[in-house]
Amino acid sequence: MVRCVLLIAIICSFFSCNNSSAKRNKIDVSKEERTHSNILKGVGYPVIRGAISSQIIDRKCYSISYNKDTRQPNWVMWQLTGEHVMKRKDGVWNEYREDLELPSSIRSTLEDYASSGYDRGHMCPGGDCNWNDEGRDETFLLSNMCPQNPNLNRGDWKEIEMACRKWAKKYNKIYIVCGPIFFKSQEHVKIGANQIPVPEAFFKVILCTAPTNLQGIGFICRNTDGNRKKDFYVNSIRQVERVTGYKFFPNLDDSIKNVIFDMDDINVW
Repeated sequence: MVRCVLLIAIICSFFSCNNSSAKRNKIDVSKEERTHSNILKGVGYPVIRGAISSQIIDRKCYSISYNKDTRQPNWVMWQLTGEHVMKRKDGVWNEYREDLELPSSIRSTLEDYASSGYDRGHMCPGGDCNWNDEGRDETFLLSNMCPQNPNLNRGDWKEIEMACRKWAKKYNKIYIVCGPIFFKSQEHVKIGANQIPVPEAFFKVILCTAPTNLQGIGFICRNTDGNRKKDFYVNSIRQVERVTGYKFFPNLDDSIKNVIFDMDDINVW
């Protein structure tokens, strides 16, 4: 009961019009002139600690931190709404291509993945952006890809993507951040002429800012074969922060983070 009262009080404080920090954190998506990147900046791009290469690129329906050393994203972030899910178009696309906005010296190629045994694993899936043709096409850029075990990519990772769409419809909108995890303690498998390092795992964190359902959850999936229930991969956002070294949703007040960043119960979703 005490925890419920505390949570309600924090939520009320968060959305109070008279509270300056609430004004800073309020996310208004009713104005069409707001770009997707500005919407994401409302909660804040992940903060990377340490000397890690990072180039922020804003797309039609997602933003990425691109790492020229791994030729992969550090993270990819997007907002998924119930309206986006409802507007999804039927069809199958296979339009993988190099990201020509990046110099050839720092981008991966289709040949790097060919016969490698790894899928070109979407971080932001095409199915989350195919409500918009330009946005869908941009998800097939290799800068949005990582070498991913086929069974993970087409199995458990896909199931988590489908769960996110269900949650977007249920709560109107959610924020998603995902990306690769490279274990520092081991030598990475590498593929292709450009020696693309294969991640040892992947992370995904989800934030819901609905006033009556303020909550978060995280996932960490090893980049191996596996066919398990989603709760096998569940972690709190704070635990994903510990593993990745990133700070997620930095524009949220600490009072909000202290409630939702330790949540790890998938059943409440």
